[in-house]
Amino acid sequence: MNPKLFATLQHLTPQHTLSRIAGYVAECRWGWLKNTFIKTFISHYQVDMSQALEENPEAYQHFNDFFTRELKPGARTIAEDPLQLACPADGAISQLGDIEYGRIFQAKGHDYSLTELLGGDTQQSDEFINGSFATIYLSPKDYHRVHMPIDGRLRSMTYIPGQLFSVNQATAENIPSLFARNERVVAIFDTAQGPMAMILVGAMIVASIETVWAGLVAPIKRKVKRINYDEQARQPIELKRGEEMGRFKLGSTVILLHPKDSIHWLDSMRAGNSVRMGEAIASCTDSQ
Repeated sequence: MNPKLFATLQHLTPQHTLSRIAGYVAECRWGWLKNTFIKTFISHYQVDMSQALEENPEAYQHFNDFFTRELKPGARTIAEDPLQLACPADGAISQLGDIEYGRIFQAKGHDYSLTELLGGDTQQSDEFINGSFATIYLSPKDYHRVHMPIDGRLRSMTYIPGQLFSVNQATAENIPSLFARNERVVAIFDTAQGPMAMILVGAMIVASIETVWAGLVAPIKRKVKRINYDEQARQPIELKRGEEMGRFKLGSTVILLHPKDSIHWLDSMRAGNSVRMGEAIASCTDSQ
């Protein structure tokens, strides 16, 4: 399909209704339906089940159980050097580079506002001015759990309602400010290299976003909701490098933000590169 036509059709699609329907189907436990759905998906997207902890497609309770499948121990290796940033997810680098004048590069001819991405919080966005970003796209065949790039203590989580456009390359090239328009969850961590933002972006038919500390992130009212964990948590929520921090039920995108001069992307990391969770993607500077 022509990319511009695809983008136009998305404006006309009842995105949230379609996503809710997809969510109900993905939770269906009827054996014949969920097994057919899973096996067709595996065949179509050539999913490598040999890496899954449970290789038998029929053993999963429902499609979402399969989609968020756990990997076998040792299927992914975390970069040995603790001063290297570990890739948070399997997927492909959509874009990475510097945050320039408060703008983040999306695709040829498009960029978007750092402040809008973070839900309009200028105090929060100021921490990342002239910093670094990476956008990682998770395709349907990928492993869909998201892990910590570095040790961090959770400071806050913000739910930001929005659209549910597809987040593939064709859409990124044709819909302005895509990632600042879609529904998303922003998690801010304090690390030895300063603050780090991990943004989990929703997309067309993504049924839900979950975090390990809050479970399903689904506020009743679709309005910006922020929880400050450094104020409310009885015990600090601390996650180690390589630990799971969240997951997608159906594919989407993770965006990393780091302050100025806190990290340097490895020369081998370029837009279009395939990446795997745990591999080194950047070098950290001395602790701030």
